Amino acid sequence: MQIKPKKSLGQNFLIDKNIQGKIISACQLKPDDTVLEIGAGRGELTKIIAKQVNKVLALEIDHHLCASLKDNLRGYGNVKVINQDILSFKLRRHLLKLKNKINIVGNIPYYITTPIIEYLLKYPDKIESIILTVQKEFAKRIVSGPGPKEYGSFSCFVQYYAMAKILFYVKNTCFFPTPKVDSAVLELKIRPEPSVKVENEKMLFKIIRTAFNKRRKILKNSLKGIIPQQKLELFFKEYHVNPNIRPEELSLQDFANLANI
Repeated sequence: MQIKPKKSLGQNFLIDKNIQGKIISACQLKPDDTVLEIGAGRGELTKIIAKQVNKVLALEIDHHLCASLKDNLRGYGNVKVINQDILSFKLRRHLLKLKNKINIVGNIPYYITTPIIEYLLKYPDKIESIILTVQKEFAKRIVSGPGPKEYGSFSCFVQYYAMAKILFYVKNTCFFPTPKVDSAVLELKIRPEPSVKVENEKMLFKIIRTAFNKRRKILKNSLKGIIPQQKLELFFKEYHVNPNIRPEELSLQDFANLANI
């Protein structure tokens, strides 16, 4: 049966066999691994993964595609096809009996990349690594450090929980249908502990979001009403920070220092 990608679900099937192989190699899978695949599609990656690991949870939101997927994977006894959206998937419940952390692989729709990563990072105790095919510009935002325009609040959020790295870029011609933009294979290795120490995580992220929402302003103006002026002045003096600095010039450690003050 010919499966047509659905534009409403942001489906772009990865058809380049070479890229499929590079993604699997990057995962560094082991025989006792459990892999959660987001957007299993037609099962091309699923079959390769299933031959290398103990168990695969193949998640696919499209119920029509799921029927075909089950047929394609008949004979792969270690694969469980689940017709569900990752954002409503009860990850902790499905992994309750597993002793080891899982690996996650996915070719995900561009329009829900941010919510998916936010959701997955809620489970640092259950996930070892995440490898996702995402929009090229989005990947650059995730891995960016202070300075460039790509650097922002989501860069800080992801890097707080994970070590982020772009493994390689993927041309748009490697997909069907062909998207308008190129992609990148992004690796997120979950940290055993957050990258910076803070007394109050909610305060840290509130400061970061507020600062970047007004990124054209200098920091002391963008944080008015959030942090008392005397606390800001103490931060500038204590950590030798320029009082006229802008949010995009601060590292995650700088934001942590500010939150702790």
